[in-house]
Amino acid sequence: MLTVLLVDDEPLVRAGLRAVLEAQPDIEVVGEAADGAAVIPLVRRLRPDVVAMDVRMPLMDGIEATRTVLRTVPDPPKIIVVTTFENDEYVYGALRAGADGFLLKRARPAEIVHAVRLVAEGDSLLFPAAVRQLAASHGETHGSAAMERAGLTEREEDVLRLVARGLSNAEIAARLVVGTETVKSHVSSVLTKLGARDRTQAVIAAYESGFVSPGH
Repeated sequence: MLTVLLVDDEPLVRAGLRAVLEAQPDIEVVGEAADGAAVIPLVRRLRPDVVAMDVRMPLMDGIEATRTVLRTVPDPPKIIVVTTFENDEYVYGALRAGADGFLLKRARPAEIVHAVRLVAEGDSLLFPAAVRQLAASHGETHGSAAMERAGLTEREEDVLRLVARGLSNAEIAARLVVGTETVKSHVSSVLTKLGARDRTQAVIAAYESGFVSPGH
């Protein structure tokens, strides 16, 4: 059973997300919070697989809550940022803090369920086009030196470019004509060399270093 914690200061938003997610036989909403300040004790007690985290909350916003969860909770859950606008600077801040992806509040029920499952699996970046736009609007390009220091092989660079386009491991394998396990190995190596927690962090590093440009 995939377990989810909902964090949003609007009760109607939490109720809507709960209704959508609990309509699925394999998803259970194990708790709710109205502010980021309440997240840490709930995560420690409930151990959810995924946290759906609003970015704009009155006491502690989603950026700080995400950063605190990842810094203080062993084996932390996956975190989806829930937002009204995809170009919200808070979203980019949360992604840089370690969130695994983001979800628009206007998303259709099927998209919400799909997003939660994708993040839980850790296989695909959510809304790669929007992340590119966020990187262009809010990121700071530091040149290629950081990427050069990572020492990626040519094949790892190819994989990172395709990850940045939002391709899944299976899609990358088909594109490069290699096995899925080979792609997983390359992705794991890329994350290690970049010091990235997950694919989203690796993509942000790629954009901010200038290795991949938003219009690429």
